[in-house]
Amino acid sequence: MQGQLGLEGIPTKLVRVTPARLANWAQCPRKYRMTYLDRPTPPRAGAWAHSTLGAVVHNVLRAFFELRPGKRTPEQVPVLLRRYWKSDGFADAEQVARHRRRAQEWLTSYVEGLDPDAAPVAVERWVSAPMGSIIAEGRVDRLDERGGELVVVDYKTGRHALGVDDARDSLALALYALAARKSLHRPCRRVELHHLPTGQVAGWEHTEGTLRAHLDRAESLAAGLQDATDAFVAGGDDAAFPAVTGRHCSWCDFRAHCPEGKQAAPDVAPWASLGE
Repeated sequence: MQGQLGLEGIPTKLVRVTPARLANWAQCPRKYRMTYLDRPTPPRAGAWAHSTLGAVVHNVLRAFFELRPGKRTPEQVPVLLRRYWKSDGFADAEQVARHRRRAQEWLTSYVEGLDPDAAPVAVERWVSAPMGSIIAEGRVDRLDERGGELVVVDYKTGRHALGVDDARDSLALALYALAARKSLHRPCRRVELHHLPTGQVAGWEHTEGTLRAHLDRAESLAAGLQDATDAFVAGGDDAAFPAVTGRHCSWCDFRAHCPEGKQAAPDVAPWASLGE
C-alpha cells in the first residue's frame, strides 16, 4: 500500500489489523485469503482438541476473575470447569476425562499462586488504537497493574514450555501493550506469557526501541496484506496469495482446499497436538 498522506503526514487510510490477521498473512497468504476474503468462506476443518482445551481454560479464568474477590478461591475451579467444559475434537471419553483432570490441575495450581488481594485492571479487554499507518486491536486476556504500569498477561496451554524469547519476540504481545497504553492512557511495557501446564511465566520488559521495532514489522505486514487485498477486491487477482507450505499445513483449517498443503504435510488427528 502506497502511503497516501494527508495533513501533517497523517496517513489518509489506516489499515485495521489484529494479531491474528497479521499472523495468518505472515504464515500463509493463501490461508489469509480463504479466512478473510473468499466469499463464501470455504468450509473449515472440524474442531481441534487443543483449541477446545485452550478456549475452556481461557473461559474459566475469565469467569474466575469476574467473581467477587472473596469468591476467588481454588474451590471455584471445578465448578467453573463443569460450566465451560467442551469435548469437541477429542478422540473418546477416556481422553476427555484425562485432559479434563489435567485442566483442573493446571487451573487449581494457577489460582493458588495468585495474590488473593490483587485485582486485574481488565479481563478479556478489547483494545484498539491508531498507531503509525495501522489501527491495532485485539482482545487481551488480562491487564494487571504493577508499580503504576500496566502489564499484558497472555495465557498459554500448549504442550511446550515457553521462554523469555517467546515473550520478547511476540508481535501480538507488543501490539497489545501499545494499544493498551494508548487506550487506557497508562504506561505499558511489560508483557508476560503464563504457561498453565508448567506454571512458568515468561516475561519481557519492552523498551521504546523494541516496541518500535514490532510496530515497524506490523506496519510492513499490514501494507503487504492491504496491497494484496486491494488488488484482489478490484479484479480478483490472487497472485499475491501463494500457499506457503510446511508442517503447519497439517493443522490448517483449509487444508482440504489446498493441494500444495496436502502434499507438503500429512494428515493428523484432531487431538494430535494435545501431547499424551
